[in-house]
Amino acid sequence: MSQGADRVWSVTEHLDSVLGRLAPLDPIELQLLDAQGCVLVEDVTVPVALPPFENSSMDGYAVRVADVAAATGEHPAVLDVVGDVAAGAQEPPSVGPGQAARIMTGAPLPPGAEAVVPVEWTDGGTGGGPATAMAAHSFDPAGASGEVRVHRGAEPGQFVRARGSDVAAGELALAAGTVLGPPQIGLLAAIGRASVTVRPRPRVVVLSTGSELVQPGDPLRPGSIHDSNSFALTAAARAAGAIAYRVGAVADEVETLRATIEDQLIRADVLVTSGGVSVGAYDVVKEALSTLGGSFGADAEDSGGYVEFRTLAMQPGKPQGFGRIGPDHIPLFALPGNPVSAYVSFELFVRPAIRTLMGAKDVHRTVVRAVCGSAVEHSPAGRRQYLRGQYDRTTGTVTPVGGAGSHLVKALAHADALIVVPEAETSVAAGAEVDVLVLDE
Repeated sequence: MSQGADRVWSVTEHLDSVLGRLAPLDPIELQLLDAQGCVLVEDVTVPVALPPFENSSMDGYAVRVADVAAATGEHPAVLDVVGDVAAGAQEPPSVGPGQAARIMTGAPLPPGAEAVVPVEWTDGGTGGGPATAMAAHSFDPAGASGEVRVHRGAEPGQFVRARGSDVAAGELALAAGTVLGPPQIGLLAAIGRASVTVRPRPRVVVLSTGSELVQPGDPLRPGSIHDSNSFALTAAARAAGAIAYRVGAVADEVETLRATIEDQLIRADVLVTSGGVSVGAYDVVKEALSTLGGSFGADAEDSGGYVEFRTLAMQPGKPQGFGRIGPDHIPLFALPGNPVSAYVSFELFVRPAIRTLMGAKDVHRTVVRAVCGSAVEHSPAGRRQYLRGQYDRTTGTVTPVGGAGSHLVKALAHADALIVVPEAETSVAAGAEVDVLVLDE
């Protein structure tokens, strides 16, 4: 294990160092629903025009324009109904002069027809006034024949979806780099793709360390607290696009922690621990990772694995650990244990790593300039401070929430942004502009 204790790293230096050791996961082919949330690595073109044929956008009657040109409520055009055209019809009836075909939404426009008149513009074949709907075919098979009175004229192509009006054959449907959400999955299905080549969503395994941690729902014993980090970080990993597994809390025992990490390597593309990275006598993460041996602990990265613990010029989150362990060099992030420190560290370092492994274009959170609504009285000299804040997009202002304490989880829960106070500044005046990391985009 390499130690960086003698050097204080900037946030930027540490992040660049981490991302410089990562590359996107290898592409795989997945079925459509399995590819949701993944990044496409191929350009997908349209094999057949969409829609592939002219079809009706309304329930009504397919007609020739000349036959209904003079139609009015007082003098309707009376047409012979030659049959039904339902969605999926393969051999629709032809429409000749003085004829109409009853047609359903999505059904192909029959030969000879030039437009569709909605059923509301007709008597629906009843011989009475304007219809409001068609009778179900199962109840009224005769509705597919007889006469229909049309009360309004139609323009050529009216209520007809032209072939290729959505997308033409050979056109680019989705470009490489697209994140596949529900609309994209729907488009792929519509053009006939059953599978696509994507970069898989990284599998992130999250565990907390600390003998004081108790599972939520269990009663607290003296000196204990509920484990919140593993829940928050697992949720954050999922929000970043990963498939995340929560292991839960591991006691401050070196062998137990080592065994747990070894067991989890088989299902991890990334490992995230929280706690045990400071300078206390019971901070076991450093000890466990330095004594794993074999393919885990090593003095050089190319000899099978490494973990480096660093001091960063930031608050919260000064102690950080990063390395690659195991035979497959799985990235491991050792985050501090205080809840706010752990979450801020995740946002700054782990989330960009997950997005990098995904091959996503938007690796980093959006940073905006905003007016600080109230003064920040103190910020430590030489450290970049990240304060919880509420960002108002309408006014372009951000207001600090809670104090700077790294244990204040309520303030974190009510924040949607992080206010960045640079290393060279020790305070921020009310009304001054600051950088803001937006957390809900």
